[in-house]
Amino acid sequence: MASSKDYLEFVLEQLSALSDITYRAMMGEYIIYYQGRVIGGIYDDRFLVKNTANARKLMPDVSFEIPYEGAKEMLLVEDIENKEFLRELFEAMVVELPLPKKKHK
Repeated sequence: MASSKDYLEFVLEQLSALSDITYRAMMGEYIIYYQGRVIGGIYDDRFLVKNTANARKLMPDVSFEIPYEGAKEMLLVEDIENKEFLRELFEAMVVELPLPKKKHK
């Protein structure tokens, strides 16, 4: 099942306290980037973030979810209505995530 554009727009509004948020549509889902790093995505209208130590500290009772068959487990963000929490979560996570590798032309 693909994610809806309406849910993407809702998530982007909830992330509006952060600058440098981008996204890319991919096979009916959406990859979310923060400061150029993949931080999570929207899969089947669920907002999932990468499994990092800082994210687990901020969400100690988090549910682990598989975004699609064959993928690594990600963390389900349930407190999506709380913009301040999302800002804190993303700022804590970004220091643990690598920058994307440069593509050779």
